Amino acid sequence: MTWDKKIFTNFWKKEQCYVTYGDNNKGKFLGIGEIGSADTLMIKDVLFAQGLKHNLLSIIQLCDKVLKVTFEPNYCNIHEKYSFEIALK
Repeated sequence: MTWDKKIFTNFWKKEQCYVTYGDNNKGKFLGIGEIGSADTLMIKDVLFAQGLKHNLLSIIQLCDKVLKVTFEPNYCNIHEKYSFEIALK
């Protein structure tokens, strides 16, 4: 989920829908799309949400897409689960 519409490589407007955050507040999402590139990593089904201050990333959704996420003290790596090719850092 992101607040920054400029990072989408593909974007489709949606009728005004709502998402509930972890603190039970609700926010509007105005579209859905893809971010990244075919050369590195394409993340699909990313929501464009109004009012967010930070991008939110679901680790479980990445792992469901055959990716592996490893955390280091100052960064995390997202890579192909079997090839270990780093897609994002």
